[in-house]
Amino acid sequence: MKKITIASLIILLITLGSSGCHNQKDNTASIHAKVGTWKTAQTIQPFFYQNYLAANDQIEVVPFTNPGDMKSALLVGSLDLCGTTMVTAITAASKGEPVVVVSGLSNKCSALVVGKDSDIFNEADLRGKKIAYVPGTMHHLLLLEVLKRNGLDPEKDVKLMRIDFFDMGQALAQGTVDAFYSGEPYPSIAVAEGYGRILSYPSDDETFAIINSAMMTTKEKIASDRDLIQRLVTAHVEATDDLEADKNIWLSKAAEFGTDPQVLAIASDNIDLFWDIDADYINRVKNLAQRMKDQGLITDIPDIEAMFDLSFIEQVKVELKK
Repeated sequence: MKKITIASLIILLITLGSSGCHNQKDNTASIHAKVGTWKTAQTIQPFFYQNYLAANDQIEVVPFTNPGDMKSALLVGSLDLCGTTMVTAITAASKGEPVVVVSGLSNKCSALVVGKDSDIFNEADLRGKKIAYVPGTMHHLLLLEVLKRNGLDPEKDVKLMRIDFFDMGQALAQGTVDAFYSGEPYPSIAVAEGYGRILSYPSDDETFAIINSAMMTTKEKIASDRDLIQRLVTAHVEATDDLEADKNIWLSKAAEFGTDPQVLAIASDNIDLFWDIDADYINRVKNLAQRMKDQGLITDIPDIEAMFDLSFIEQVKVELKK
């Protein structure tokens, strides 16, 4: 029997310990990450991350209903990465909070809805009408843009009513309001259930209209665990591309969140899953920040360029070219 020396035993233990903390996919240390998002068709990608990581990598997807709560969880370290509306990200950056946007999530997703049998046939017809909105959101800003381009004063020419997104459909169906501006799936629910119709969608020609949500982390997380963020962003890119290529997989998973497939079929035409962020996108975010300041949602415009770290998606592009 071969004699085992103390030195050889130490080497064996080191080898076993080292191999135990690496995954089988690429021989890198396994990860345990917490990612926040919403349970909606337009914010679905994190629920697929595990498919693009090693089996012993652990991804816990934490669903939220409020982007502010998700941002707070990120800042206290309860999340490694999370979804965010661009309004939330800009507001956080304007307060000096160390948020960093690392990839896109979804574009479009919004609509202005009126009653099916309403006498509102164009945006100018909103004069004198009651409109449901949620203050401080992208949809609020889009509504203000609609009013502005039609010469309508939001304080004098219409009645804005603060109603939660979940309750807007009922308010419209009951006649409590004449219109609402919201994100999917609520516009499509109104259409599918027959009490509403789409008056208008944000136009790609507008300065910031189609931008919606992105994925963000913190400066501290990037500094302390850059590899984890890179691997999550890579998984995000792969998930986004595959879901865009296979609508059935995308919408089948979204239906598990409780949204009717008929509604999802309508809503999918108003949802653009994406990950790449370019100069045009950042310019749109700058325009959004300016409008937020104009409307008093923020007092100072943050350094928008500094709010983004595009190195993670640039690394993915390098890998895709190989």
